[in-house]
Amino acid sequence: MELTPARSVHTAPVVALGLLGGYLTARETGLRPLGGVVLAAAGVFAGRTWLARRGPGVTAALAAVYVLGFGASHPLAKKIGAWPSVLAVTAVSAGASYVLVDRA
Repeated sequence: MELTPARSVHTAPVVALGLLGGYLTARETGLRPLGGVVLAAAGVFAGRTWLARRGPGVTAALAAVYVLGFGASHPLAKKIGAWPSVLAVTAVSAGASYVLVDRA
């Protein structure tokens, strides 16, 4: 299998897939580690584009937003519910990826 060249990938949808898909996979299978695999795979795939297009600084910042968003979704879910929480952190992470990498 051949991957799309890193510079050609639109990362906002990949980030959204990782966060939404990771949550949905964990929820529907009952296997949280499997959701983590989805989250990690999408993060690595997006990260290779962030690095190729914008360098290590932006990559580190976007990786932090992605991982911290995942972590923040848990306490946020206790306040606003699971789906609203996941959608909120997905919007922030995918939006940042679009603004800093995809649009540039």
